Amino acid sequence: MPAIWTGVIAFGLVSIPVSLRSATSSHDVSMHQYHASDGGRIRYQKVCELDDEVVPPEDIVKGVDHESGETVLIADDELDDLPVSSSKTIEVVQFVSGDQIDPIHYERSYYADPGKAAAKPYVLLREALLDSGKIAIVKVALRRRESLAALRPRDDVLVLHTMLWPDEIRRPEVGGLEGEARKQELEMAATLIDTMTGDFDPEEYEDAYQEALRALIDAKARGRKTPSKSKKEAPKAKVINLMDALQKSVEAKEGGRRPAKKAAKKTAKKTAKKAAKKSAPRKQTAKKAAKKSAARKQKSA
Repeated sequence: MPAIWTGVIAFGLVSIPVSLRSATSSHDVSMHQYHASDGGRIRYQKVCELDDEVVPPEDIVKGVDHESGETVLIADDELDDLPVSSSKTIEVVQFVSGDQIDPIHYERSYYADPGKAAAKPYVLLREALLDSGKIAIVKVALRRRESLAALRPRDDVLVLHTMLWPDEIRRPEVGGLEGEARKQELEMAATLIDTMTGDFDPEEYEDAYQEALRALIDAKARGRKTPSKSKKEAPKAKVINLMDALQKSVEAKEGGRRPAKKAAKKTAKKTAKKAAKKSAPRKQTAKKAAKKSAARKQKSA
């Protein structure tokens, strides 16, 4: 993945050359539009709504519909003149504890790779963040847009997460949440949570839709019969009583598989028992040998 940005991290008087590259990518199959009758690719043209003519890229400018009713056109060189922090500097403005950042603020993630001769200051900043348990709040300008961002260590590298500004986060519009949960319901919900608790391993999960889509595409490309649809389970009857729903959920989970923690404990106990059984004959043999040795000594005496 090529770098999308190169510059420096400004950490006090220390400058650390870095380059940013995207840390994530979508695994979704990219689908286009085609003419059903002949398979021709459908293309889009940029057409002016006033004269209905196709407009070439060099004649296209940005603009906004102003509240006054006027359309304000803005040229690229006018955008270049706007005051914005240096597009080549990631400026550290503060250090905070990671738990103070609500994940809703995170937008995109980038790996900050060290530049030439930057290994020592890069490692210094990474290790300092690890030791302190802090995250660096920085300002960075990407694609003419200034963003707040969080810089944190992940394994051997630093990761930069661009963040949304406060006014970009919408307020929830949810009503009808009055009332309190009963003690018995809370206890049963806690039991259900405990039953479903384990260590998070993203490798255990898969995107079933994308896998089925790829299988469909491969089958059609090779002229094979398309895979049959998997049968969906019949919808279960709705449980009106919340306690009944929680109880049945707990029973279903406990019957389906053991909780990760309990399973680990049982596995550990089984391993210990096996080890004890293996070591038992050895201990018995050692005792017998000791008795025989003692008997010989008495005879010789």
